Amino acid sequence: MAIASDETTRICSHCERAIPSSNIDLHSAHCFRNLEKCKVCGDMVPKKHAEEHFLNTHAPVACSLCSETMEREILAIHKGENCPQRIVTCEFCEFPLPAIDLAEHQEVCGNRTELCHLCNRYIRLRERYNHESRCTGIAENNMGSSRDVRAAEREQGGRRRQPPEYSRRRLLFTIAITGIAVLLGSLFFQKKTETSQVH
Repeated sequence: MAIASDETTRICSHCERAIPSSNIDLHSAHCFRNLEKCKVCGDMVPKKHAEEHFLNTHAPVACSLCSETMEREILAIHKGENCPQRIVTCEFCEFPLPAIDLAEHQEVCGNRTELCHLCNRYIRLRERYNHESRCTGIAENNMGSSRDVRAAEREQGGRRRQPPEYSRRRLLFTIAITGIAVLLGSLFFQKKTETSQVH
């Protein structure tokens, strides 16, 4: 098949495409009547679908979580990384909550303490990882008894002391409190969403 040379094509003044010279009049009549150039992206779209093209492709959209209006192209990034109402997880308790509340929650949550089963000291959760890397297994305030425990463990075949098991009542209490917190959080979030939709 022979490739048409530049002399056999002409540029349509409406869509700016190269059209065979023999078809330019027919193409131009059709092009002017049926197509229009999108003012945003420059694509040629059918006139009857121009508004639909704009609404589906370029019209600003509201985030379903925070109601902020933005360009459609950045909505996914906003919801995944920037939206203050996106759900994130606390690094200490793994509780899911809106990102806007995370810093305040972690400030309180990170100050909770847990017992280190190596040295029998209570350590803040925010300091747990540093403590675990430095912990010698010796209680600072009770060196003798810690050594005695470790010696006894060596005599029993090097078995490590098992952490004390949580009582069933404490576990059920924790589950109940977490369930109530999730329920209240979802009700609050739902009410906030309904309020923002009314406005």
